[in-house]
Amino acid sequence: MPLRFHKMHANGDDFVIVDSRNSPNPMTSNLARRMGDRHRGIGFNQLAVVLDEADAEADARLMFWNSDGSPLDDCGSATRGAAQMLMCESNTTSITLRTNRGLLTCERTSTGAISVDMGVPLFEWSAVPTPLDLATNVLPLIDNPVACSMGNPQCTYFVDDLTTLDIATIGRSIEINPLFPHRTSVHFVQIINRKHIRLHIWVRWGTIPVGSGLCSCGAVVNGIHRGLLDNSVEVECDGGTVTVQWDGVGPVILIGPVETTFSGIITDALLHAL
Repeated sequence: MPLRFHKMHANGDDFVIVDSRNSPNPMTSNLARRMGDRHRGIGFNQLAVVLDEADAEADARLMFWNSDGSPLDDCGSATRGAAQMLMCESNTTSITLRTNRGLLTCERTSTGAISVDMGVPLFEWSAVPTPLDLATNVLPLIDNPVACSMGNPQCTYFVDDLTTLDIATIGRSIEINPLFPHRTSVHFVQIINRKHIRLHIWVRWGTIPVGSGLCSCGAVVNGIHRGLLDNSVEVECDGGTVTVQWDGVGPVILIGPVETTFSGIITDALLHAL
């Protein structure tokens, strides 16, 4: 049968939501890759499948895919999109979703933005992970970046001027560095002040998005860990601005807008062609 989807974005970071509650999970690596093709499919940075959750602690479960068909544990933008969809459906301002990162509490703020508890960041070398037992707040790479895990590896550089950088060349080389056996997303941060940063991103598996909720979290967390930022930071990407809050101990809170672009149907012909 045809597969329905919703195309959404968070400050230009685009994603697709497939609601598979009350039905089997239809997603495979091949289908995610075909849907992610911007020429022959829909196109997205990430895809989230909404599934039933038997655990009474959560309203639904989310599973995530990259556009190349690889799975991932978390996505800040797609989590906000799924939360908004489910809150509108249930006419509530709060919902709890389960991901591979655990339970994420989501709320609609008074301004209409969506706030998500993104979980506690991990800094241990084995959690990032790196193959060496080392201090992740000063990595043994050129210019000594910081690393953490927000469900996947996050590596952050602090620079004086973003406009002087070749993001693709530097980002690609760090992504595949042997220090990151699972590869890593790479952030380039220009600090405006302790409460405001500009951010450019090289996302793991090779894209330069105009924004990323998860990378915004990773960049701020790494900046706080390095002692450069306060506990609440406005993150300005090319696509727009989000707020990231972290008290240095507990979960990271991501706050930002989400918009629906369109809804549609993947036809049987495309599904059968896979």
